[in-house]
Amino acid sequence: MKSFLTLAAERYSCRAFTKEPVADEDIQHILEAARLAPTAVNRQPVHIWVVQAREYRDKLKETSAYTYDAPVIFIVGCRPEDAWVRKYDGKNGAEIDAAIVGTHIMMEVADLGLGCTWVGSFDPAKLKEVLPQIGEWVPVAMFPVGHILGEPSARHSERKAMEDLVTKL
Repeated sequence: MKSFLTLAAERYSCRAFTKEPVADEDIQHILEAARLAPTAVNRQPVHIWVVQAREYRDKLKETSAYTYDAPVIFIVGCRPEDAWVRKYDGKNGAEIDAAIVGTHIMMEVADLGLGCTWVGSFDPAKLKEVLPQIGEWVPVAMFPVGHILGEPSARHSERKAMEDLVTKL
């Protein structure tokens, strides 16, 4: 297991995958990392769909150009009515909770030596049409996952300087 900072520095948005399937054991580790993700007041207003069957992965191509023919795609959705709501301004935490779950997915994928990317560019209405199993859940992100083919982009290591990112008070 790598240190968290090493893992965070090395992880990148992978957009090319080999044809090798992702092992069921790895999928279970990814799902466990997602299940353990902290959510506001532990409400867990999220759900994950694991898309492995070729038939369904092909249908996902109708919703987004960014599935990268990955052997497995995780979809994270939320249900706002199940989420914690901030009392001061009514801010609903469902999508934030889903983002935390998605981050856990990405980091576990990286720790397993696999690759993925966060896909937010998809047609949610079409997604619900091709995967009616999503029902009333709000799809937040898709995560194509697989064995890495290629290298990170040249922009991967570009980061803001700490003084441009942080203000200490």
